[in-house]
Amino acid sequence: MKKSFLFLADGFEEVEALGTLDVLRRGGVEVYTVSVYDRKEVEGAHGVVVSADRFLREVNEADAEYMIFPGGMPGAQHLSESSVLMEMLNRHFEKKKPIAAICAAPALVLGKLPLDKSIRMTCYPGFEKFLPGINVRQEGVVTDGNIITGRGPAYAFAFGLALLEHITGSQETAREVAEGMLLG
Repeated sequence: MKKSFLFLADGFEEVEALGTLDVLRRGGVEVYTVSVYDRKEVEGAHGVVVSADRFLREVNEADAEYMIFPGGMPGAQHLSESSVLMEMLNRHFEKKKPIAAICAAPALVLGKLPLDKSIRMTCYPGFEKFLPGINVRQEGVVTDGNIITGRGPAYAFAFGLALLEHITGSQETAREVAEGMLLG
């Protein structure tokens, strides 16, 4: 199974991070939360403190098949300000490896990548200005090749399920997880 890393910075949107994490783990995905700081405790936008599984310096890039970015403010901004993380993301992107981001993160984090203008993405309303020329959609979740984006907190489970299907290559696994969570 492919390893996935979900990156956390202070101000992350708790529902997007933990909802996605929960869906992926229910689906059997090997996914780790990663603090971009020299401390494992990361505080969400609404005061929920999460102890990350790993520090950014512990992530072996070669192990990173999927890179996942929750939104939230100022969490998405803090993620984009981590030069180490952004360098890792750029190398990941150059290798055409899968990336997922939700809410403000598609704009503030992925918006720093040299994206093809034909790509379809979604993001939190009002953040489209950070994606000039990109085909920004109003849908809750958009998958375009190896990039999966979600619009905001209300779509956290749908985003997680789309990511689960992409990682496992199985609609059945995603359907079973959704049914177990009473989503489908």
